[in-house]
Amino acid sequence: MSLASSATIASGGGRPPAGGSDGKPYVLPFAVLIVLLALAPYSGLGPGLTYPLRTLAVAAVVVAFSRGVIDWRPKRAVWSVLVGLAVFGIWIAPDLLFPGYRQHWLFRNALTAAAPAGLPPAVRTSLWYVAFRVGGAVLLVPVVEELFWRAWLMRRLISADFGTVPLGAYGAQAFWITAALFASEHGAYWDVGLAAGIAYGWWMIRTHSLADCILAHAVTNACLAACVLVYGRWEYWL
Repeated sequence: MSLASSATIASGGGRPPAGGSDGKPYVLPFAVLIVLLALAPYSGLGPGLTYPLRTLAVAAVVVAFSRGVIDWRPKRAVWSVLVGLAVFGIWIAPDLLFPGYRQHWLFRNALTAAAPAGLPPAVRTSLWYVAFRVGGAVLLVPVVEELFWRAWLMRRLISADFGTVPLGAYGAQAFWITAALFASEHGAYWDVGLAAGIAYGWWMIRTHSLADCILAHAVTNACLAACVLVYGRWEYWL
């Protein structure tokens, strides 16, 4: 059975966005981000330089290729903020409730590796780095990831001609594959990454709105950034 045959196109006016079936605006920013992340250890530059350069490069790709498919007007802004806050609560809850939670073999193994230890002290005190890191996490990463995961992949798994599939269309296989792959992107935090992927996917289905998913994701990342800077939880910056 194809994914298309198992899909239920949710009602509610989620029209396909501008851009037709050209995947470049949705995929290219994420692909550039992943390639630059993979190359960073071999660059000979420290995180104080690689992160700002990566942020600027990916932002340039978004502006050049993706701005035409992004809707910046959320339909349910207040509820999107609440969804983002709920995902933040889910993200930090295991570590608050169960000390040593991330030391379990489910999160420390050959596939996920260990939870990241954080950043060198010199980088933590760099206003340049921190400004780019907060800006990237809150303003850029939600755009790049929602374009790829919820606006492209979730529709592409329903139909190869994804441009004919409305935003927020539901196909069970597409929904759960996207959530699982989104979880795998988060390494040792795959469990809360899965919960986040389910929440953002559900919110896309409810709102049919890329802007609402970007807003929810941005709120989660903003709260995590505040947690890093106020409480020193540097491990949340993967």
